[in-house]
Amino acid sequence: MRLQRRMAATLQGRRIVVTRAREQAGDLVRALENRGAVAVLAPVIRIQPLENLGALRAALTGLSAYRWVVFTSQNAVQIVFDRLIAWGLTPRVFAPTSVAAIGTATADALTLRGVVPALVPSEFVAEALAEALIQRSGTLTGARVLIPTAEDARDVLAASLTAHGATVESIAVYRTLPVQDDLSGLANDISRGRIDAVTFTSSSTVRNFVDLVGRPAATSGRFVAATIGPITADTARELGLREIIEAEPHTVPGLVESLARRFG
Repeated sequence: MRLQRRMAATLQGRRIVVTRAREQAGDLVRALENRGAVAVLAPVIRIQPLENLGALRAALTGLSAYRWVVFTSQNAVQIVFDRLIAWGLTPRVFAPTSVAAIGTATADALTLRGVVPALVPSEFVAEALAEALIQRSGTLTGARVLIPTAEDARDVLAASLTAHGATVESIAVYRTLPVQDDLSGLANDISRGRIDAVTFTSSSTVRNFVDLVGRPAATSGRFVAATIGPITADTARELGLREIIEAEPHTVPGLVESLARRFG
């Protein structure tokens, strides 16, 4: 029992910043607080659904034409299924096709809405999903693939599938925008050594964090930069952040565990 308490409190008293969008921060905040941390909520991005989603509606009403529908984030799942309901459709529209998801969180979001993904790669990055789709399908020549995505998403997945013969239709359904909040107080806390770690769940959170707190604070090396995966970690390195750790696996629980190992 004493060992269990010690394991549960491995982040006891650590002040850890959560930078993801406010509406998505709850699971990470709870996971950190369950380990004894003080979660400092400082969202640096917000998610805005696009207004003109006519192309998405047309695709959803004709999903039998697609071999795969690929979801690369919980944001895409949320927006697609919100529109599905608004348009009087049901999750049954996905029955004629196969659905793939990057990461267990995205897969869980789909499952909760009645669509169980046929494929979730072991590594939660676009490159791994592309490879898994290619291996699963045998050949993608002539296959149509639908990817509801962010306006500024990396094109590595679409490019890889296209190179293997697929016809890929990437439809932007949301954009990631920086918040306009004043984070000078957080920058001051960093400079005074009052922040132990900052969590980053996407490259956009890294970029906007640096913009909002300023490069001197962001690159001071006075906090641990905890990133959810290799792409986010690469962005942190490129922008000059110092001590960078990477979640393993690339999930919110993995992110918390990586922090627990670092501070435990």
